[in-house]
Amino acid sequence: MTGARGPDRALGRAALSLAFAALLLGGADAPGRAVPAYAIGGERADAAGWRAFGWPGAWFEGRFRGTAIDLRVDAPTQWLRLRVDGAEVGLLKAPGRHVARLRGLPAGDHVIRLEQVTEARGAGSRFGGFFASGATVPLAPRAARPVVEFIGDSFTVGYGNRLEQARCNDAEVFAATDTGLAFGPLAAARLDMDYRIVAVSGRGMVRNYDGGHPFQAMPDLYDRAVPGVAGDRGAPRPSPALIVVNLGTNDFSTPLRAGEAWADEAALRRAYRARYVAFVGRLHAAHPRARFILMAGPRFAADVDQIAEALRPLRRAVVRFPDLTLAGCNRHPSASDHQALAETVVTTALALKGDS
Repeated sequence: MTGARGPDRALGRAALSLAFAALLLGGADAPGRAVPAYAIGGERADAAGWRAFGWPGAWFEGRFRGTAIDLRVDAPTQWLRLRVDGAEVGLLKAPGRHVARLRGLPAGDHVIRLEQVTEARGAGSRFGGFFASGATVPLAPRAARPVVEFIGDSFTVGYGNRLEQARCNDAEVFAATDTGLAFGPLAAARLDMDYRIVAVSGRGMVRNYDGGHPFQAMPDLYDRAVPGVAGDRGAPRPSPALIVVNLGTNDFSTPLRAGEAWADEAALRRAYRARYVAFVGRLHAAHPRARFILMAGPRFAADVDQIAEALRPLRRAVVRFPDLTLAGCNRHPSASDHQALAETVVTTALALKGDS
């Protein structure tokens, strides 16, 4: 299986670059002085300082001066990546509540970052904060960059992107999914923007894959603090400068079943276009200065063209999928496909910015 050992190699390189820093998992005791954290995907803290998160690619970042740092995390199922100064120093897979202790860093100022790697299951995870250890000095977070928000389905999640295999079971998909290697974070890095991913595998604009989970398409889930928890809207999110919508693959990838809400495919397409226009209108009302990129796969490109025409007063552009190998798990984009998708987003985003 290709890609299965990538994190292990990355961990080895990062450890060498950070002077053999040691990452230890301890118990759940409360650590020391808090290091302020900037977060996307877990903005609201409870009374004990824990922040719930679960959207793909959610991340937390802090700055400190010293050689040691701790963090609290409670991750029942998800895998989390820990970076220091951009280099991966650990892939946290052990389920449960832990204090991770990082020791032996070079003296000086550092940036620590915790990222969600896999797609959330159920109620998601909790982040309990970064904490200074010993002589470590907490520093103020870096200034926020403009935010690009990616709204989508499994393509946006990065479903199975680290494993080129025609058929994958659920365990293989989970282990091979790395949102950090999906086109959204790749494009955001090129654009020097912070990213937020609001995506769930199998969801569409009005219809989900094979007609499943009716009334729980992406517009219905969008406002949730954690995708698997209904009713919790979470804290206000940073207003994005750019919104990239990639929804439609699941609406049209399987035939309509008896008893679904649409009489035929033509009715489904009308409903898709109407809800798409309404959803983007809702996003525009909340973020009036945002630009929009509407991504279009081959099954629904003509519909997206019509939607873009209906949204003519907005600063928007349509991006068609480039040629994709779909060599990832279960015919999803591979790592190279995500690079190609990122390139199309970056090119279009820069053109949109130039036109504004």
